[in-house]
Amino acid sequence: MELTTVWFCLIAILWIGYLVLEGFDFGVGVLLPIIGRNELERRTLLRSIGPLWDGNEVWLLVAGGATFAAFPQWYATLFSGFYLALFLILVSLIVRNVGLEFRNKQSDPRWRARWDWAIFVTSLLPAVLWGVAFANIVAGVPIDANHEFTGDLLTLLNPYALLGGLTTLGLFTTHGAMFLALKTDGPLRQRANRIAGRVGLVAAVLAVLFLGWTELSNGDPGSLVVALAAAGVFVGGLVANRLGRERWAFAASALTIVLAVVVLFVVLFPDVMPSSTNPAFSLTTTNASSTSYTLGIMTVVAVIFTPLVLLYQGWTYWVFRHRITAETKLEY
Repeated sequence: MELTTVWFCLIAILWIGYLVLEGFDFGVGVLLPIIGRNELERRTLLRSIGPLWDGNEVWLLVAGGATFAAFPQWYATLFSGFYLALFLILVSLIVRNVGLEFRNKQSDPRWRARWDWAIFVTSLLPAVLWGVAFANIVAGVPIDANHEFTGDLLTLLNPYALLGGLTTLGLFTTHGAMFLALKTDGPLRQRANRIAGRVGLVAAVLAVLFLGWTELSNGDPGSLVVALAAAGVFVGGLVANRLGRERWAFAASALTIVLAVVVLFVVLFPDVMPSSTNPAFSLTTTNASSTSYTLGIMTVVAVIFTPLVLLYQGWTYWVFRHRITAETKLEY
């Protein structure tokens, strides 16, 4: 297998890790004013992701850095063409992270209420915009012979991309609700369980529409099998949630996101950014990649350090695996 293909697969894995882990973070933020009915409950919801959210965002940094190093032309075209959308995501992540750290610095209810709404908005925006971005990458955007994006913001806000954004919002919100049902206890657990079931049905319809549209436009037998598997796993997760089997429900929602992202990358390959102007102008794993020497060094580094990062993050999740309630003593 060529190193360009290896790094295409590795970048897909990095995005899968980010979207699965940060996905439930976004879901918790979106559900903050819905499930949390008083200050103690809202603080408990934020404590559920307190030890985890910053480690989850490392996957985004690594995915962006790997894209820049392995496929610099892809990185350049993507960030110049999607500048405003990615800028909004970046600002949202900054504000959200500040909110998670600063909301408890003062006991003033108005101070905390403002940060709660900031966390809600800055969780919702990235949850939508990541779906919009990936949908546009898969469908193709106007790229000229110089590999430069020639569209504008309205080009990105097409029906297919907006459906993709609503799909990721639905999946992440369901994922977050299932995480809360697994992580909390008492009334919060019951409330999260109910909301996961209700939002999950909406997310299932959106996902079927989005993946169906993807298959009709760009799919092949391989991606169709994965899409059907994603649908089956998600339905299984909703059933497990209804039966109160939170571990299985959360695992199923995570696997659904994994399979959905796999569908997008399978459909995309060997392109990394198709051109809707002319297929000859598309960026591929070949014409957008770095030299073989660079990819070789990156591969050695990845082989050494990736297992260490996975072990550390796995240890973090193991340490903070227990359920929490409003009475749990946890410094956050």
